[in-house]
Amino acid sequence: MRQVEVMGVRVEMPTNKPIVILREADGGRCVPIWIGAPEAAAIAHVMEGVEPPRPLTHDLLLTVMETLGGRLSHVDIVSMTEGVFYAELVLANGARIDARSSDAIALALRAGCAVYVDDSILEEIGITMDVEEDEVERFREFLDNVSAEDFEDAEGGTEETGGTTGETP
Repeated sequence: MRQVEVMGVRVEMPTNKPIVILREADGGRCVPIWIGAPEAAAIAHVMEGVEPPRPLTHDLLLTVMETLGGRLSHVDIVSMTEGVFYAELVLANGARIDARSSDAIALALRAGCAVYVDDSILEEIGITMDVEEDEVERFREFLDNVSAEDFEDAEGGTEETGGTTGETP
């Protein structure tokens, strides 16, 4: 397992599908994961520091977990099969809970805990990128200007997609 940083979400053109980008903490490989619009918005909100007036689903789950005496230790993205990512929430007591990678990432960001990706995933689909400071700054500017509405489909709804590196609902 390798620790990764959540670089943020972006919208792939021309399909307008949201992607979360994970970057190896001690290397240059990145893992793109196509995700659904609600999860993209949840990740973007926490990265932007948006405080909702009422708890959103990920906030609620984290609050329930903590109220019941649990604590999220870290998140492991453990495998990828046929383009579908599988993640586990790892609690402080060692318990592991199966989760979609996008939900796991959204929870990790809210809990302020680490995200790890299995080495086999990095080997299979990790993209080596030389990230220059101006590129990082442009990406941060994008994140500063993105909103939840940017991740809605044409009918105003949302969708969860599969694909080469997507995940299923």
